[in-house]
Amino acid sequence: MKLKIRYENEFQTVELDAEATEKMWVSLSLECDDDMTQEKREERIQEEWDEQFNKPEYNIYHRETRHLGDAVFRNKEGVVEVNTGEALIRKAADDSIFTKDMDELEHQMECEYQDKRCRDFIRSHLSLAQADMVIAIALEGKTASEYASLIGDNANNVSHRYRRALKKLKKFF
Repeated sequence: MKLKIRYENEFQTVELDAEATEKMWVSLSLECDDDMTQEKREERIQEEWDEQFNKPEYNIYHRETRHLGDAVFRNKEGVVEVNTGEALIRKAADDSIFTKDMDELEHQMECEYQDKRCRDFIRSHLSLAQADMVIAIALEGKTASEYASLIGDNANNVSHRYRRALKKLKKFF
């Protein structure tokens, strides 16, 4: 007999000999008519197997829920214990996908706050012209030559003023 068994989304065929077919008949608790042919018996076994085990809903449910229970095992003394560490893994699933937008907004606000504090610190310890130059070069990422062309000065003068301003700021760190 060839028995079709559903495994996830595919069928596998298992060949059973006469003895295994008879055991399958008994294990599925089927009732027998004496005048039933072998083909009818095989057909009845396949029908019962499909009804009990080849249900796609059952297989999907089983596949999705087989790791949800707590692991139960026996220790050396034979006492049944529950592995709570495995249960904690379920609770450790990353749920950050649900709070992604809020996390990005918090990060952006924190960066803006840190940037504002840094700008305020620079402005409080340097003159206005020096503070604007350090903020433009260090925080906004401009080069000394770009800042020099922005204010209409020589790049060499700007780089010297920038180094002096950094020396002055180092005193406060």
